[in-house]
Amino acid sequence: MNQNVPAIEMRGITKSFPGVKALKGVSFLARSGEVHALAGENGAGKSTLMKILSGLYRPDDGAVVVAGEERHFLHPLEAIRAGIAVIYQEFSLLPERTVAQNIFLGREPTRRGFIDIRAMNEEARRVLALFGSAHRIEPDTVVADLDVASQQLVEIAKAVSLEARVIVMDEPTAALNEAECEVLFDLVDTLKDRGVAIIYITHRMREITRLADRVTVLKDGETAASFDHVPEPDTIVRAMVGRDIGDFYAEPARPEEIGDIVLSVRNAGNDRLKNISFALRVGEIVGFAGLQGAGRVALAQAIFGLAPFAEGEVVFAGKPARFTNPRDAIRAGIGLLPGDRKAEALLLMQSVIDNGMLTARALSGLAGNADATPFVSTGAMETLMRDLDVRAGSLSQDIKVLSGGNQQKAIVARWLALAPRLLIFIEPTRGIDVNAKAGIYHLMRNLARKGAAIMMVSSDLPEVLGVADRILVMRAGELVAGFARGVTEADVMLAATGEEAVAA
Repeated sequence: MNQNVPAIEMRGITKSFPGVKALKGVSFLARSGEVHALAGENGAGKSTLMKILSGLYRPDDGAVVVAGEERHFLHPLEAIRAGIAVIYQEFSLLPERTVAQNIFLGREPTRRGFIDIRAMNEEARRVLALFGSAHRIEPDTVVADLDVASQQLVEIAKAVSLEARVIVMDEPTAALNEAECEVLFDLVDTLKDRGVAIIYITHRMREITRLADRVTVLKDGETAASFDHVPEPDTIVRAMVGRDIGDFYAEPARPEEIGDIVLSVRNAGNDRLKNISFALRVGEIVGFAGLQGAGRVALAQAIFGLAPFAEGEVVFAGKPARFTNPRDAIRAGIGLLPGDRKAEALLLMQSVIDNGMLTARALSGLAGNADATPFVSTGAMETLMRDLDVRAGSLSQDIKVLSGGNQQKAIVARWLALAPRLLIFIEPTRGIDVNAKAGIYHLMRNLARKGAAIMMVSSDLPEVLGVADRILVMRAGELVAGFARGVTEADVMLAATGEEAVAA
């Protein structure tokens, strides 16, 4: 292909839905052997633009040009045959099939009229080898047995196996930790060297800085800015939301705002944790950092009674505690927001208000629990959601139609109704756009200032550094380091990877 001809070019793309003009004359191109970052808030038009490129939608006006030839895709298969692969944020894997079966779904190699399983596994192994030996995935592993990060890598392997000339990656690191992100980044570099054009959609500024050759920012369905280089993150953020990065994180806690210890854990452990000792105080946000599998989520689950401690001492609100199930933890005053809100926290086909009332109703319905759980009226929940600025056309509409940020705030409202002393946030801003992230950060800080202790587990290290008052680092099921606010990314990563440890 002529290197002067863009791998894909979208000219003056317009697309409307009932009551909404999603795209207004957007132009975009990607060249072979480059990473073109596509940035913008949720609702800016990024997904709509890529769905047109992939053949899921047809534009109302404008043209899609592939390798110099105008194309009109009527079906996603036509886009795939033209060399365009899209890796969506929501996985499209079949959980009960193997990795190899998922990679070659619908195009399995055959021999004498039967699927050639050996050939399929060998080809899958060749593609998976691109991730290196540090993150080995076997072709015959059932997808349901993989963790979320490995499933993300299988999605990427599917696209690579198509030998696509253009690969769209939509928030590919949302489920990956620091080490796994580096595996992905190395793969992106490899694909660039092979001449693949990569369209990289992300809300994370450091990924744009690390990977991109050019940047386009969409806002309200239009091109807000386009750069033939990678500018400073502040410039990109201003184009996206109209304010500086410095405005994102609320002011840290002042010494006089930090109160008494609300949770103390000493020498605790279970089959995934050992020798855990730490304390959380009223008014502070404590961030837990570490690599995938280091034990951060296991620790949160142990505190919440999902996978209880088998040994050690726990004191909560001044009293010895043993939470053997979530109900015990909730009654004591602990709330947990899981990392995968759609799978673990929301009933997507039910209303916003019903999702907010979910925990209170469940607890009040338990026999003998009338005195243990505060009564929460629908009116009180509506007030809470207004105070948290949950934006919905109506609180009676299905929660599935809300943005990620508003879904997260609805879950926070669920817990605030029960007046918790401790709130545990796991991946609090996963899948949330830059502007909504700022809202969640300020919400967490306000909750701390009103008397809650906040435990935050996040794989986004800049987020931990920007939000937390203290940072505790885990490795192999143990707490290995503790840092005050102001520590560098390098110091945290050295502790997380075992190069250096500081007494927690």
